[in-house]
Amino acid sequence: MEESDQISQTDEKKLLILYGSQTGTAEDMAERIGREAQRRHFTCRVTAMDSYSIVNLVHEQLVIFVCATTGQGDPPDNMRNFWRFIFRRQLPQNSLCQMDYAVLGLGDSSYAKFNFVAKKLHKRLQHLGANPIQSPALGDDQHDLGPDAVLEPWLNELWDKVVSLYPHPPGVTTISDLIMLPPKFSLRFLDKQETTWIAPERESGADPPTELQPLHALLVTNQRVTAQEHFQDVRLIEFDISESGINFAPGDVVMIQPQNSPKDVQEFCSLLRLDPDSTFILQPQDPDVPAPPHLPQPCSVQHLVERYLDIRSVPRRSFFRLLSYFSPDEQEREKLQEFGSAAGQEELYAYCNRPRRTTLEVLVDFPHTTSSIPADYLLELIPRIRPRAFSIASSMQVNPNKLQILMAVVQYKTRLHEVRRGLCSSWLASIAPEDGKRVPLWVKKGNLKFPGDPDTPLVMVGPGTGVAPFHSVIQERAALAISGNILFFGCRGKNNDFYYEEEWGDLEKRGLLRLFTAFSRDQEDKIYVQHRIRENGAYLWGLISGRQAYIYIAGNAKSMPTQVTDALKSVFQSEGQMSALEAAQYLTMLEKSGRFQSETWS
Repeated sequence: MEESDQISQTDEKKLLILYGSQTGTAEDMAERIGREAQRRHFTCRVTAMDSYSIVNLVHEQLVIFVCATTGQGDPPDNMRNFWRFIFRRQLPQNSLCQMDYAVLGLGDSSYAKFNFVAKKLHKRLQHLGANPIQSPALGDDQHDLGPDAVLEPWLNELWDKVVSLYPHPPGVTTISDLIMLPPKFSLRFLDKQETTWIAPERESGADPPTELQPLHALLVTNQRVTAQEHFQDVRLIEFDISESGINFAPGDVVMIQPQNSPKDVQEFCSLLRLDPDSTFILQPQDPDVPAPPHLPQPCSVQHLVERYLDIRSVPRRSFFRLLSYFSPDEQEREKLQEFGSAAGQEELYAYCNRPRRTTLEVLVDFPHTTSSIPADYLLELIPRIRPRAFSIASSMQVNPNKLQILMAVVQYKTRLHEVRRGLCSSWLASIAPEDGKRVPLWVKKGNLKFPGDPDTPLVMVGPGTGVAPFHSVIQERAALAISGNILFFGCRGKNNDFYYEEEWGDLEKRGLLRLFTAFSRDQEDKIYVQHRIRENGAYLWGLISGRQAYIYIAGNAKSMPTQVTDALKSVFQSEGQMSALEAAQYLTMLEKSGRFQSETWS
């Protein structure tokens, strides 16, 4: 049998791949495993965990779970319902005894609960009687080569075990990597007469906005709140949400769906010889595979490139592997094959990840290949633009018609000539209120939960833009004349990036806020929020032990959270007369009871 004939051969071997993905990495990995399964003649379904009917899990024979860990050991949004169900106490212990499985975890070792979701899911599946094919893989974003450093050998071992358990039929072999698999979707382009494409809008008066039906909110304020000479551009941005059905509380987050710039859209269409005004209908090759719900049907090329394809993202290894199939140029093809191979990961890291080279820039570097990309493969080649999460910085009780965020404009230099810019922050920063532009957004519950008892003191540690959720709760409590608000705020300089300075000063005069500041660059020795915590240990210990205060941390995950928790444990030791072990156990107790919470981002 010819290998090309084997692609269309049907087989009864079934594999289910379920993923929980927040940024798209786990989804990309799940799709990659799905393609490798297809080469091994499995009938394979790849879907988000919350899109799968979990009651059918008892009937599955072979399942691979690909799950990321977000925040402080939390599951991604698209597996939360699955997560709640799988941990129901009333599930029988042998309910999954017919299932073989493997768990692939994606995490970041700079976080305390590294790959917590994958580890916990693996244990729960075993408890329900499922049979692990092998130990979980724990991919780490902090590794120089990314998660692939762990996942590549794990996957090779996995396929050896899977094929031994579910062997090929006689005379059938694994489809070679040299053969390109068919696309998941085809784009049927329409004649001008067939349709008039209209961008979808959310109906007014509908249910509260969601990801699939966001509010297109008017941006009404875009104010720089750092000094003009300061290196970082931070904006206070305000949206009009009147009559939107949106409700939010302190600690909640707003999700914003960014879009590519007109310049980038035009360049991409030119490189691939696409007409932005043309329209198409997506047709899945497998009738059981739905079209992406984020794309309208029919869809214009302009909408696809502007609002769906993440052409400004740093491409993953799978991008180069698929791109190599389209190359008519031998030299370009060899380079792409190298970048897409396990052996070429150090070269790929040096070319792509270290300088943060974008998908669009890579396409420019491989012109012969780019001009030969079939449109049918665009959705597999380039991931969709993911929404960005921002802590809400305002109180709905104080101003029900407005929603504010405090946003740092991401901009940095690498060895590449062009400055690297964050897609969402750069897009929002470019919008002037007088432009009348609308921004797709919706609100979801955040991880920070504040107590309902007004007598409970709140100790909040929020350096930089980490202060945003605390501004929301302080603003709300101050409006109700609730005191007991203690804020540790840090920034580089009092005159450069002291957010909400006047407002904090007014609340201090009214006795509604106790503020501790750390301006790290305003003196020779750098002073940070953790130093202020240690300096005020007796005061803090009185609040925590005597008045049952809640403690919150928000901000960059790089080193601040660890240094702040170390400072807190130091206070517990010095003021609470605890040993190092007792201080750590006390902090764990506070966390389990909800009295110590953190929301950090990398």
